[in-house]
Amino acid sequence: MFSSALKSFSSNISANYTISSTPTTICGAWKLYDGKKKSTGRAVSIFVFERKSLDAQAGGLGPRSSSSSMRKVHEEVIARVKKESNLLARLRHPSILELAEPIEDTRSGGLMFATEPVTASLAGLLQEKDDQEKAGGVSGRPSRFVVEDDNGQLRRRELEIDELEIQKGLLQIAQGLEFLHESAGLVHGNLTPESIYVNAKSDWKIAGLAFAGPPDNSDSSSNIPQISLSEVLYHEPRLPRSLQLNLDYTSPDFVMDSNVSPAADMFSLGLVILALYNSPHASPIKTNSNISTYKKLFSSSSSVPSSTNNYLSSRPLPKGLLNSVLSRLITRRPGQRINAREFQQSQFFDNILVSSIRFLDSLPAKTPNEKSQFMRGLPKILDQFPRSVLEKKVLPALLEETKDREVLFLVLQNVFKIVKSLPSGGRAFTEKVIPKLQETFIIPKGSSVERDTAKEAGLVVILENIELIGESCSGKEFKEAILPLIQLGLESHTHSIVDKALGCLSTIIAVLDFSTIKHEVFPIVTSVFSKTNSLGIKIRGLEAFMVLCGGSSKAEDEVGDGLDGFTHTTKGTKISNNAVLDKYTIQEKVVPLLKAMKTKEPAVVMAALAVFKQVGKMADIDFLATECLPILWGFALGPLLNLQQFQEYIVLIKALSARIENERTRKLRELSSGPSATKSNDLMNGGSTDAFFGTTGAEVGENDFERLVLGKGTTNNEPDMLGGSVRSQPQRSQSSRAATPVFSWSTSNMKSAQNSNEESVSSGQSAYVRSPLNKFAALQPTPSPNAGGSIGNHMGNGFGIMGPMPPSSLQPSQWTSNTAIPQAQSFNGPLHTQPQSNFSLPPPSNARSPLSQFSIAPPPAPSQTTMQGQYGKGMGVSGTQMNGISNQNYPGQKKTGLDAYESLL
Repeated sequence: MFSSALKSFSSNISANYTISSTPTTICGAWKLYDGKKKSTGRAVSIFVFERKSLDAQAGGLGPRSSSSSMRKVHEEVIARVKKESNLLARLRHPSILELAEPIEDTRSGGLMFATEPVTASLAGLLQEKDDQEKAGGVSGRPSRFVVEDDNGQLRRRELEIDELEIQKGLLQIAQGLEFLHESAGLVHGNLTPESIYVNAKSDWKIAGLAFAGPPDNSDSSSNIPQISLSEVLYHEPRLPRSLQLNLDYTSPDFVMDSNVSPAADMFSLGLVILALYNSPHASPIKTNSNISTYKKLFSSSSSVPSSTNNYLSSRPLPKGLLNSVLSRLITRRPGQRINAREFQQSQFFDNILVSSIRFLDSLPAKTPNEKSQFMRGLPKILDQFPRSVLEKKVLPALLEETKDREVLFLVLQNVFKIVKSLPSGGRAFTEKVIPKLQETFIIPKGSSVERDTAKEAGLVVILENIELIGESCSGKEFKEAILPLIQLGLESHTHSIVDKALGCLSTIIAVLDFSTIKHEVFPIVTSVFSKTNSLGIKIRGLEAFMVLCGGSSKAEDEVGDGLDGFTHTTKGTKISNNAVLDKYTIQEKVVPLLKAMKTKEPAVVMAALAVFKQVGKMADIDFLATECLPILWGFALGPLLNLQQFQEYIVLIKALSARIENERTRKLRELSSGPSATKSNDLMNGGSTDAFFGTTGAEVGENDFERLVLGKGTTNNEPDMLGGSVRSQPQRSQSSRAATPVFSWSTSNMKSAQNSNEESVSSGQSAYVRSPLNKFAALQPTPSPNAGGSIGNHMGNGFGIMGPMPPSSLQPSQWTSNTAIPQAQSFNGPLHTQPQSNFSLPPPSNARSPLSQFSIAPPPAPSQTTMQGQYGKGMGVSGTQMNGISNQNYPGQKKTGLDAYESLL
């Protein structure tokens, strides 16, 4: 029982709707809140009336009223408020405010009901316009009318009251009055700007029916009581003015004639029209809610609006109103006024824009032929409509006609033209167009799919405007709402639709992310390309691959492929810099598709060339060499290509080949300059000679070589030829290092050599090298069985010049010691000493002896005796011994080495 009682106190609107925390606007005694139904997400406006507003108004009075009388007044007000809501529930017309939830009590004792989304009342808009004019323009002060979008961002409601907006609104109010007067049999009784609401579609709606009732002498059996003029004309100071009859817009029929008729509403409509053009935007009749003041004003013609005083308007009025409308609305006699139907047919509404809006309002009742003609002619006048009318009136009306498949493609053409012309086209497309597109084209899962040519025509219109769609929505919205439509196009059996869908890729890659393109778009494109038999689809598929590989189909002029290092892009050309697909997908999936192509039609082959240009920028050089170049040569040698097309292929083949060559050469140079290159060469050559002999690998200079062969010693701490080290030598002067080497057999430079030796002796420095004896074995001559004591015989037996000789081949007198032995009798000049090597050997005899790689043959001498003497002196051997060695020859044996030189003497 307690739970049922709790439910009775709970509000249905509060339970089923989410309501904004702050009111969006205040209309008279009502506070308007934005709301949304929890189950369906339908947007509504919540009207809330608070009882404490009545108490506050009453508490401001001086004398206290009796509680009973005050309670009676409050009950009358509550009855009027409930009457308004009840009439809205009963009256259903496009120009009457639509009720979403009936009125109910709130927990605080107030009242609330829900209607269609409302932006503001006409009175609020006029007040806003007055504030803007006082501040010096639209941007002079922030708007009081704001709305919160889905992202929680507050934005200004776009409210405009221009000429067309006024004409459209007045036409809708006239239609509503016609319905009340002729169909419902009611008189509004209090038609003011506060009783007119502007909804989210910028339509003007009639509300404020608290004083509505049947006219006098009505025959209709209505349960609505008639208006009690004596009660409604009395101004109660204890109540807010918004809850009482507004005398500034009341007809003299009520005040002076006590007559209730539909003509009274037409007089009030004339005063509303004057308020729209007046400044400030208010009625020209100022009564201050006093009936006596009202009667006094109407007692004089100068204080009553008429054509003679410009209807008391501070601004000029449109000629259409002056000539045929106001004079027949604001008149003292009710019989002289026009009714609502005649008002709609006046010249004030005789223009193409208003007539188009009227046709839109009645569009559902038109025939398909009339709809088609209207949709084909509408694009010609769309630019003449105000932007607010296009967004709030024309666009929603067109979207409602997407249900008619016969005019679907014509409707969508106008829809996209409107979206393109709107400054806030992106928001309009997201909020209004996308839901209708999904409702129209997306088929629920499990439903049977049948070919619909009318729907396919509409899909073509969508694909043609895909670039505008990409600019009007975010990536997430595009993926969720538009990508399924493109997939429908790709999977269509109509070639023209597939062609349009493939052409959308340049827009898709700019909006969607890499993963979506690779896993949702690319597989469908490859499937279409591999299955189609149409050459046009093949070409379009290749263009799609080019775009996916980083190319662009929007180039207006021919551009370079980027492989020659030159840029030929012209101004205005849109080129994609980044490839959409990764290198692996291009090499493993795109190129095999091109390789599997069987057609050799020139158009297809040249389209493939554009793809290979992009592949050449991405693929590895080994893949280009082994996979791409063979395919390119196969396409280039196609029998149907002309000379120019063949040359284009050759240009690409050469460019790719040059890239392969350059990158490979660069890589090999990097490898050859690195440490790994030496190791690889050593492995191929069986090891370096430096490593074999145990040297450090340092190059031997020319001076070092000369000192070595001349016996002048080596550099500091350098090993000798047998692997031992030598004692450091004094550093020679720079001139001595640079001097030309002098050999013992030289004749022209002998004097310079002798001078050098003299300097060495005079300086007191050692002229020879003392080598430690423990570095090599002592020289032990070996006896020979063939010759006794002849050096030539030993050399003929295979001993090299630098090898140690057996002791039997040389007498002790023939040995050279570590010191230089002066031969005074062999020198013509002063005594000189020369640096010697570790040991000295005489020159070989005429006998044939193999020479090692270290033997140096002396040049031919003028006479054999002279040469022998020089050799004897230079090598530390006497002339007699030299003759004995040289005279020993083997008969029939060819001379080689030094013997060959001696034969030339």
